[in-house]
Amino acid sequence: MSGRRLRWLGFGLLATAGVGLLTLTSMMNSAFAFGEDTALVIGPSGIPIPPQSYVDAVDNLYLDPNGYAAYTPQGLPTPEGLYPVTGVKSLPLDTSASQGVTILNDAIDKQIAAGNDVVVFGYSQSSTIASLEMAQLAASPNPPSPDQLAFMLVGDPSNPDGGLLERFDGLSLPSLGTTFSGATPADTIYPTDIYTAEYDGFADFPRYPLDLLSDVNALLGIGYEHLTYADLTPNQISGAIPLPVTPDYYADGGVTHYYMIPAENLPLLDPLRLVPVVGNPLADLLQPDMTVLVNLGYGSITQGWDPGPANVPTPFGLFPTHINPADVLTALVNGAGQGATAAIKDLQSPSLLDLSSLQGIFDAAYTFGLTPSDHPTLLEVVSALSTFANGDVPVSSSTNLVSDLTSVASTAYATLLPTADIALALGVTLPEYDVQYVIDGLLAGNPLNAIGDPIALDVGVVPLAVGFEAVVLAEAAATAVSELAAFIPSFIP
Repeated sequence: MSGRRLRWLGFGLLATAGVGLLTLTSMMNSAFAFGEDTALVIGPSGIPIPPQSYVDAVDNLYLDPNGYAAYTPQGLPTPEGLYPVTGVKSLPLDTSASQGVTILNDAIDKQIAAGNDVVVFGYSQSSTIASLEMAQLAASPNPPSPDQLAFMLVGDPSNPDGGLLERFDGLSLPSLGTTFSGATPADTIYPTDIYTAEYDGFADFPRYPLDLLSDVNALLGIGYEHLTYADLTPNQISGAIPLPVTPDYYADGGVTHYYMIPAENLPLLDPLRLVPVVGNPLADLLQPDMTVLVNLGYGSITQGWDPGPANVPTPFGLFPTHINPADVLTALVNGAGQGATAAIKDLQSPSLLDLSSLQGIFDAAYTFGLTPSDHPTLLEVVSALSTFANGDVPVSSSTNLVSDLTSVASTAYATLLPTADIALALGVTLPEYDVQYVIDGLLAGNPLNAIGDPIALDVGVVPLAVGFEAVVLAEAAATAVSELAAFIPSFIP
């Protein structure tokens, strides 16, 4: 078993036993070189120990070009559990984020006490951890000064206008251990940059979830866009679009800058591009008009993000009221012509099988150390999915058929627990919120909201939960295949 696997396994066991914080603090103290300015680089969900390949990518893409070239990048271990996506036995989001805040706060304190300036790099869940840390520092009697501490966040689920945890702020799903905790503070005193990829379902969720096409596109965007931040090109980062804020935000001392990284294609159509020969032409035929319909979920025709001020916490709404239906019709007519032109061009030089839509996912798996290259074999992809769901614990190498088949059956049985928890969230907890929205709307004298808000909530949350269930089932299947692949060769003469 490799050293990295041992550290991963040890971390998971200690976290489960409740003593992971002490171990991580010890690791941090032994790894950090105090006496020099430091970039604390934290991984996303499922990557508790940031591999050097990820730390280097972050340093080259985000830290060096943004004024932190003199800072020494250091991976900071945090739990990064997201039950059930990161495994049946992993920590739920609330517990994981809470432990992460404690670890991050301790790391910042130690660096500041040593006289070092610090920048914190957060990705996905660790962006939420950084957001919670900002709020904690704001309430601290003796916080670091703004010239000592800064933050850089990507794929932030707490993004004020677009983050999933803000869109449904206040929603709590106890069976999954997940609370939608609101927005990254826009009034922080610490210089902060937030980068968001268009259609990233965690950081750029539709404002108007009644647009089901937009919701499904964002759900697929978790795979096609959310995973790719550490593997974008320097031009994509430098060309990110600065987002508007409220008129007096910077004049009044605001120090957070918000950037959007445009997507090349709709995630909704990326699976279609995998169909041999006709996939790309069909996707390009549909994309212009589908883009208009998807963008309506963001209150726009031309862009896949809400046009409102990026610093304002923005929950979900029913539907946009500022869009002229005639403009939508014109955009659809124009899009039909654009799609036909693009499809004809594709057919003039067709490809038998184009896997380019998956390359971002392959790149991410390699950067996070889950695959040996950015062009993995099918078995390596299956192994990576199994590894992600099982804490990097290697599959059995036993040649005992009964033992291994028992392990496979146990894995399959274990998926029943998250399935039950997801069903409980959808069947019990969500209807409770629906009833509350109905009551609140009626008490406010707004029958439209009383009817529409619970529907919008359900249309937004249910596909997400179904997507999580699909991931759990895929991980279970990948683990079963990996287990079987480990011992089948031993029985071949």
